[in-house]
Amino acid sequence: MLVSVEPDSAAEKGGLFLGDTLVALGGSSLRHMDDLFNGLDGDRIGNSVTVRKSLVQVTAGHHGSGSGVVFNSDGLVVTNAHVVSGKGRRRSTGDRLQVTLPDGVVVTAELLAKDEDSDVAVLKIEGADGDLPELYPIEVGDSRSLRAGQWVMAIGHPWGVSGAAAAGIVIGAGPDLPEAPGEGRDWVAVDLALRPGYSGGPLVDHQGRLIGISTMMAGLGVGMAVPAHVIQEFVAKVLAGGAGEGDAALA
Repeated sequence: MLVSVEPDSAAEKGGLFLGDTLVALGGSSLRHMDDLFNGLDGDRIGNSVTVRKSLVQVTAGHHGSGSGVVFNSDGLVVTNAHVVSGKGRRRSTGDRLQVTLPDGVVVTAELLAKDEDSDVAVLKIEGADGDLPELYPIEVGDSRSLRAGQWVMAIGHPWGVSGAAAAGIVIGAGPDLPEAPGEGRDWVAVDLALRPGYSGGPLVDHQGRLIGISTMMAGLGVGMAVPAHVIQEFVAKVLAGGAGEGDAALA
């Protein structure tokens, strides 16, 4: 769908994708931008509140901390492998970490698997007396259909600020992005400064759906995220028993 487009060749003049809507920038369409974005602000705020219910903080002892996201109602949490490793320590499956839930409750989680190459880790929250706390799994979106210019939002705990949010757009997505680490790896590149503490946290689309987990900076103002489909594939492997101690994908 194309909204408030003038002149006719909107793509040539530049624009911003909000889902399937292309907002053209130029000509008299600029007069309608305030109304359009004011209407979207309420949706964005609502989405950020919903996503924060799925946001957790992962603490690797005294070696550091980062963010994570509740992936399903069985207590699975996904984050970055470098978050669970912390600084100067090499963790293995079966290790226990602390996870702080959105309501401030601190629980123990077991490290089920991690893949250093894709920088993904899967944790399992352990409930007191076998009972899991109330969890809010995030909705997963389609990271394979991302386009340059699409609006995204990162949520995490940068510099100790709980539940902070930063919004920007997709620069590019897929394998072999220029200057992206890891030859042939799928990435989502965004124009966001993903400061320490955002790592492992959700990168979501305009509907609050997970399209990646924030991972690192790859240049001035360029953040990189592991796409949601890479995370889904690794979680499926873990649940199927295909990842475990001694697996080539695990450290």
